Amino acid sequence: MVENDKKILIIGCKGCVTVCNVGGLKEVEILASVIKIARKKNGNDIEIDTQVLERQCDTEYVAGISDTVGDYDAVVSLACGVGPQFLSEMYKDQTFYPGVNTTFFGGATQHGIWEERCAGCGTCVIHDFGGLCPISRCAKSLMNGPCGGSSNGICEVNKDTVCVWDLIVRKKMEAGKLEDLMGLKGIKNWRTARDGGPRRSIREELVKGNI
Repeated sequence: MVENDKKILIIGCKGCVTVCNVGGLKEVEILASVIKIARKKNGNDIEIDTQVLERQCDTEYVAGISDTVGDYDAVVSLACGVGPQFLSEMYKDQTFYPGVNTTFFGGATQHGIWEERCAGCGTCVIHDFGGLCPISRCAKSLMNGPCGGSSNGICEVNKDTVCVWDLIVRKKMEAGKLEDLMGLKGIKNWRTARDGGPRRSIREELVKGNI
């Protein structure tokens, strides 16, 4: 993406990507070094500056580079997919590139491994399923029990994927509350999910306080 640029800025983020070892200070410096070495090897040197913002999903922090962002041919953001979009919206005359492929909302299950736990569907139902989410963790987002493809607690889609419905049933059994799963769950309200287009979250008390 930056092969034709002579001077770029690589911006990291102190938020989630730092915790995931994807876009913090260390990763920003490594990427800068790799690009410099590659370009020098090809006889096409490049000037690279680095910076790490507190967050790239808040305009107040994105505004912190307003005095210098125009000094570069392009900017590479190592935040999640939100970062380069916030940057692009604020600095319309600059070119921004994503340095990270954002895949899901997850948590660390062990060192170096993250697993999806939330689909951000906007109508949370995990209280009905022992605190576990069948929307994000079931390959078919089933709401009324496992499919016929689950075997020995493993999802048919991938042998490394635990069937969340096996976990749900076992947890309810251990708690002596299996009857919680006996009723038929109604149709989920998907109007708050991503399928309805880009979403917006509003905290009225915070918005009114800024008026």
